[in-house]
Amino acid sequence: MSTAVIVVIVVAVILLVALLFALTKGRRAAAERRQQRELERRREQAVSEHRDAAQERAGAAEEAEHRARLAGAVADRERAEARLHEERARTHELGLADDDLMPDERRESVATERDGTVAERDGTVTERTNGQGTAQEAAAPPTTAQSTPRERNGDR
Repeated sequence: MSTAVIVVIVVAVILLVALLFALTKGRRAAAERRQQRELERRREQAVSEHRDAAQERAGAAEEAEHRARLAGAVADRERAEARLHEERARTHELGLADDDLMPDERRESVATERDGTVAERDGTVTERTNGQGTAQEAAAPPTTAQSTPRERNGDR
């Protein structure tokens, strides 16, 4: 019986060693699976964070492009206003806008005297002529060529 007990003990030890080996191998495999799941979760989290950041940046880029287009439009408007002022300066330089520089009363009297039209002051109506007929005749459209700006300003 001593041989049988030794054989049983040896077999039991071998089984215990095999069982311990299987358990440790199973634990390693389980730990490896856990690590893989954790790695996959972190990957998905990183992907989601990067996609969110990409969307934010794309939105910021679109907003910046919109602001740039708006700034370009503002710059174009400023350039157009500068051209307008330059043209007004040129008009004054050539003497084509002298009427704008006169006081209102003076402008009305000069226009009335030049055109021979009816002037209304203080509720009374007076007819003026410039030696070329009545005010009604002067109010009729001229049959000759149009006058130049200098003539309209009284520079005849």
